[in-house]
Amino acid sequence: MTPAGLALIEATVERLQAALSEARAVDDRAAVARVQRDLRYWTDRRRTAEVVLPPSENDVVRFGSTVLLEHGDGTRARYQVVGEDEADPAAGKVSYVSPIARSLLGAAAGDVVALVNGEAEILEIR
Repeated sequence: MTPAGLALIEATVERLQAALSEARAVDDRAAVARVQRDLRYWTDRRRTAEVVLPPSENDVVRFGSTVLLEHGDGTRARYQVVGEDEADPAAGKVSYVSPIARSLLGAAAGDVVALVNGEAEILEIR
C-alpha cells in the first residue's frame, strides 16, 4: 500500500479505539463485540501492511503512479494505482488488481492501453 493508505488504516484504528471506549462506557455489549471484531481486523491489516514508497522514476506506470489518460473521444481521466484497502474509484484511486490498473502497469507515456470502455492514450505519468 502507499504511505497514504497506511495513514488511512491508522486513522481507522484510532477511530475504532475511540468507538470501543464509548461502547464500553455505556455498556453496549453488542457494540463492544462489533467494534472489537473490526478493530482486530484493522489492527492486523496495519501489522501486515507492506508500504511501497512512490516510484522514483516515471518512465512506466508502477504501483503508486498517477496516470493521466486521454480517451478516444477526447475526455481525460486521472488514476492513481494504489493498494486494495485505499482504492476509491470515484476519487481516481484504483486497486493494483483492478482491470484498469492491470492495463496500465508497465505501460509508458504515449502508449495506448485497452480499457473496458475502449482505448486510451497515456499522456503523463507522475
